[in-house]
Amino acid sequence: MTFFSSRWVERPEHVTEGEPAGLPLGFRAAGTAAGLKQDGLDVGVLFSDKEATTSAARFTSNARLGAPVIVSQQAALDRLRAVVANSGGSNTGDGRRGIETALATQAAAAEALGVPPEQVGLASTGVIAAELPRDKIVAGARAAIEQLGDRTADFARAIMTTDRWPKHACLEVQLGAGTVRLSAQAKGAGMISPRYATMFCFVQTDAALDPATVDLLTGVCVKRSFDRISVDGQLSTSDTVFVQANGASGVRVEPETTDELLLGEAMDALMRQLAMLIVSDGEGAQRTARLIVRGGTDDVERVARSVANSPLVKTALTGADPNYGRILQAAGQAMDGPFVVDLEIEGRAVVSAGEGVPLSPDEFADLERAVQGDEVEFALTIPGEGGETEVFFSDLSHDYVTINAEYTT
Repeated sequence: MTFFSSRWVERPEHVTEGEPAGLPLGFRAAGTAAGLKQDGLDVGVLFSDKEATTSAARFTSNARLGAPVIVSQQAALDRLRAVVANSGGSNTGDGRRGIETALATQAAAAEALGVPPEQVGLASTGVIAAELPRDKIVAGARAAIEQLGDRTADFARAIMTTDRWPKHACLEVQLGAGTVRLSAQAKGAGMISPRYATMFCFVQTDAALDPATVDLLTGVCVKRSFDRISVDGQLSTSDTVFVQANGASGVRVEPETTDELLLGEAMDALMRQLAMLIVSDGEGAQRTARLIVRGGTDDVERVARSVANSPLVKTALTGADPNYGRILQAAGQAMDGPFVVDLEIEGRAVVSAGEGVPLSPDEFADLERAVQGDEVEFALTIPGEGGETEVFFSDLSHDYVTINAEYTT
């Protein structure tokens, strides 16, 4: 299966898919089993060999922050050389002990890699409010560093929690100045909401970029990808995005040039497809949906999130039930003023000016078939002008309840 598998993400013409576990020049990665989980890989390290590496970061907006986020926020976020990430424990809610564990991990990795501690970013995922064993995470980081190589397969698996599959890709990007590589590894399946998810995304390129350019592209691409997804409407304590550019290709991307635009288009497509993979891997998910809302600037975002996070809308999606009354209810609870809306499902008008459009038995049967696909699109128009937004969300199945009811046991 190709990486660009969603109909809502187009592969730019100047982008070619490479081997998913590949890396740009000058980057190395590894994953190891440190015993944080009962079995499997659980600690991963990414490293840039180039001293001139530039970077940018984005973190969760939850007021309850994990210790790795707190420590990483104090790091040199514009020149990170390394990332240490683990599953098997989020290191959240463990007080000063958790902070000291994060700092110890950062220091141990820095020493083994020969870089300053402030150039090491951290990311942890797993159960909240449980101790992350310091000796195991530190030993795991050191072991992964000894195994660094040019593939990300083990790293991508080391950061998985309830993910059903690893999420990674490597792209060749043709720029005017030459060809560069762009790769990324992500994880996420539950505790997913706009304004991030229980998700990580680590992006690498061997293009040379100024720190301001990395930060600009990171911010724009995150807003169009991970800020747009919802599985269960729950905002994680641990969301982290790190983007690194090391210049190993010898191709420099100058600000406000065509090459910056081309690289930005590639990064945007990469992050959007990874976001789609997170939604489609939503715990027990069977279908994903795209909701477009058009209307008043101050209202579209609130309405979109109300619909995307509605358990009634999500369960109807699970059952392939075109029960658009649930969408109207969820939209209405987030609106003020007259309820004059239009709704289309897979391009079929079902509501006009707030009233249902009469459908013949054959037309309703066509609508039922349309919502049985893996991807379903809704378009909602509300009063007002000037605003438009989109949210991608998964359905809500019996498996979601089972997975989360048994998560710590």
